[in-house]
Amino acid sequence: MFIKSGERESIIQAEGIERTTLVWGEHTLLGEFRLAGGAKLPSHSHPHEQTGYVVSGRMRFILNGTEEIVVGPGDAWCIPGDVPHAAEIIEDAVVIEVFSPRRDEFLPK
Repeated sequence: MFIKSGERESIIQAEGIERTTLVWGEHTLLGEFRLAGGAKLPSHSHPHEQTGYVVSGRMRFILNGTEEIVVGPGDAWCIPGDVPHAAEIIEDAVVIEVFSPRRDEFLPK
C-alpha cells in the first residue's frame, strides 16, 4: 500500500492532539501525532505494542502511574501492550508511532 501525502486526513483526537494515520498493513499502523504544548493525554492502556519516535518537541511519559520519562528530538520508545501510560506535552511536538497489532479504530472512515 502506498498513500501520497495529499490523500490523508487528520483528526483531532483530543484537545491539543491531532492524529494522522499515515499507512497501515495487516498487522501494523503508522501514525503521525502533532501535539500542542500543555496538552495532556490521560492514563490509558490498550493491547497494542506502541513504538514511537520524537521528530520535534518534548513530552513526558508517565508509565504505570509512577515512572516518568522526558523525551525529545531523536528519542524513541517501545511501550508493551496493556501497560498504563499517560503523556504531558512540554512543548509543541511531532511524534511518529507504530502500533501492532493494527489499531483498527485509527483507520480512516
